Amino acid sequence: MRKDILESITEHLMTGIKPNFADIARRYNCDYRTVKRYYDLGKEKTLEEASKRRVPPSLIENYKSIIEDKLKLGCSVRSIYYFIQLKGYQGSYTTVKRYARLIRESCKHKATIRIETTPGLSAQVDWKENLKLISRNGEVFTINIFLYILGYSRMKYLQLTVDRLQPTLFECLNHAFEKFGGVPEEIWFDNMKTVVDHSKSQFSNVVFNERFRQYAKDAGFKPIACRPFRPQTKGKVEALARIVDRLLVFNNEFEDLEELQALVQQLMEDLNHKEISQAIGTSPSERLDQEALNLKAFDLELLKVYSQLSVPLTRKVSKEALVIFEGRKYSVPVKYIGQTVTCEKEQEDLKVYCDQRLIARHPLSDRPFNYRREDYVEILKSDVFKHLEEDELEAYVDENLQAYDLL
Repeated sequence: MRKDILESITEHLMTGIKPNFADIARRYNCDYRTVKRYYDLGKEKTLEEASKRRVPPSLIENYKSIIEDKLKLGCSVRSIYYFIQLKGYQGSYTTVKRYARLIRESCKHKATIRIETTPGLSAQVDWKENLKLISRNGEVFTINIFLYILGYSRMKYLQLTVDRLQPTLFECLNHAFEKFGGVPEEIWFDNMKTVVDHSKSQFSNVVFNERFRQYAKDAGFKPIACRPFRPQTKGKVEALARIVDRLLVFNNEFEDLEELQALVQQLMEDLNHKEISQAIGTSPSERLDQEALNLKAFDLELLKVYSQLSVPLTRKVSKEALVIFEGRKYSVPVKYIGQTVTCEKEQEDLKVYCDQRLIARHPLSDRPFNYRREDYVEILKSDVFKHLEEDELEAYVDENLQAYDLL
């Protein structure tokens, strides 16, 4: 809007005298229709309103709520841009990126409130996953640490495990209940697959695994799934997971898994009895008596049944005649290549079934490759080594199996 033209017709608008549009147009070097449009506009609005520049609505305006929701889900800005394009967005990627940055910066300044609980009310559970430690002999151990912490006393239970299967979770929970003498009213869990049925869950509606739900009912606690992408909701156990990194200083300082288990137990005892918790200003053990009085009784023999249940897992046999179980590979006969088999853990053994028929049995091992001798011979005979004589083949098998044992 040209303010000089608006000002020239102000007097005419105030007195109601119609101006000479052609004369004003010659004076300001513009078209007479421009003067007339300004005059008509001034009659409908005040001059202040008429002089305001019209700002067109932003192209992103109708998509802001979608962007905010998708950012909460942890989606990348590029994927959100692609998604809203499918919804009809006509703006640029830079506009979306700029708005996403504003949202993230506002989230950084949100305060987190510390929640203190009454004795016996709650506990939090999580895993310290795939922690790699090396023995003084150079052997690599990939372990998991089960983490359990009571909300009021901050008493902690740690247990070293080699897997995170559901029976192992139940076993660890049983040990934690037994150690502290009872069960809290509620236990907070991460959205782990042994707890939450991901195929049935939605972002705002969690469905617990049926076996886990029954376990919680028999144990007498209410399970609560933490909100995804919101670690503050289980901040106590998240802090404990960071403390467990202290074990890394024992790299090249322990002999075997048994000694590593002892180190985990010693760390737990130190945290519970020797160290002062910054949150409560005292050692957790000094609060345990009060917490224990408010924990609920439980039937340990009933709960032990859950940890003894084996969970069969289906696997497809690879072209190498191997199946993967707990990150390790185990051999099966060549004829089962490409077929789906069932792996079942029984104490210290792995059993492999096809159509309910046992086709292989292995002792559980930390080695990456585990071949039965007969399977390895069969594999070699079916490939480029089928031309070898029997004694040559046997010697080759012995040499290679010894090499696998050293891996």
